[in-house]
Amino acid sequence: MINNFAVNLTHSIDDTDRATVAMIVANAAIASGKNTVVFLASEGVRLATKGVADGIHEEGLTPMIELVRNYQAAGGAFWVCPPCFNKRGYKESDLIEGSTLAGAPKLVEFLSKDGTCVSY
Repeated sequence: MINNFAVNLTHSIDDTDRATVAMIVANAAIASGKNTVVFLASEGVRLATKGVADGIHEEGLTPMIELVRNYQAAGGAFWVCPPCFNKRGYKESDLIEGSTLAGAPKLVEFLSKDGTCVSY
């Protein structure tokens, strides 16, 4: 049985629908007992910065801030691609709770231990 579940999210404010659906899936995975991580790359790294989730709310879907808070409360982790994060001029002090800079090697290791990944 698959225990490690990764959501690879490459969008945030540039495609709020896709970002919201990804966080719905992440919440479902962690609620079902999977060891869940959201890997944020490209534009997705913005979601791990303070205040960004507050402004995302797709009509008919749960507000992003609620999805992020629920995921954090359940113990979910955000792994943020360091080159993508640095390219956008962010500093570690900009990260929200539960977020750490973690690159592709960490994601590959996580997935190699009985894991699967979905991408948005």
